[in-house]
Amino acid sequence: MEWRVRSSSLGWSNPLAWWWSLLTLVSGANIAVWFLLYRQLHEQPTGSLGSMSGIGLMLLLCAAYVFGCAFRSVLPRADVQRICLFDTWLSSVVVGRSVATVAEICFAAQWAMILHQLGTMTAADTTLNAAWVILPLILIAECLSWHAVLTTNYLGNAIENSLWAVAFFVVGIGLCRLLPEFDGPVRVVLAITITGIAAYLAFLMTVDVPMYLGRWRAGLADGSKLLTPLEGLRDVSTRWVVTHDLAEWKDEIVWMSLYFSAAVWASLALCVFYSFDDHLPRYRTEATVASWSPDALAVIGQQPR
Repeated sequence: MEWRVRSSSLGWSNPLAWWWSLLTLVSGANIAVWFLLYRQLHEQPTGSLGSMSGIGLMLLLCAAYVFGCAFRSVLPRADVQRICLFDTWLSSVVVGRSVATVAEICFAAQWAMILHQLGTMTAADTTLNAAWVILPLILIAECLSWHAVLTTNYLGNAIENSLWAVAFFVVGIGLCRLLPEFDGPVRVVLAITITGIAAYLAFLMTVDVPMYLGRWRAGLADGSKLLTPLEGLRDVSTRWVVTHDLAEWKDEIVWMSLYFSAAVWASLALCVFYSFDDHLPRYRTEATVASWSPDALAVIGQQPR
């Protein structure tokens, strides 16, 4: 039996209506950009790692993230609280969490592909190792997320987001290893990406994780009863609470706004960067050395020291 609780209608006088409209507008623009990238990149001939299968997979992973985030923008919900903006079964936590799980794994896979691409190109073991670590960390994080959602235990969310921090710290290390390998615009892009990751880690550790830890401690203080996983599975499938009370959403607005905009832009940018596979070697710091002929090297070797 479905359990739904309604609140007042979502009128334009409610700030949530403007927030939801902005999310929807941004999501529509993100989808349009993905289709543009698909048209430009899918038929683009590239070599080795940037082959048709490679860029096609990258675009597919990006699509899962872009469309998944758009779905979650149009039908926002907060999983553990079981709250949502619209009264539809698509707002149920089991649907939304399933979409989020697929999208987030695909996003992590994009980063793994980029690191593998660059690590292979530069023979950087640190970057290659980072590429293999990311997905396992995110898979564990997703399991913890589901446990938190099913049991309503916010500690799982805190650990989940801590694992996201660890995963992107590893990504940052892999990218830092590449800085000496490239010059010009590629090094600039790497530096900007590392800066963005640093900002993301700061947000996680100063805002996101403390928020979930605070909720967990509040639940312990209140003596809130946790659900068993089986009880939670039924609960997430049948119960959603429609609320347009800003107080219920205020803690979700910040992370959702950043997640459904900046994170999606990062996913799209990864597709663009991956497509430049054939052009990246020209920006290698040792590119001129690699282009020297054996005769030229022999002449240099014969010069007096």
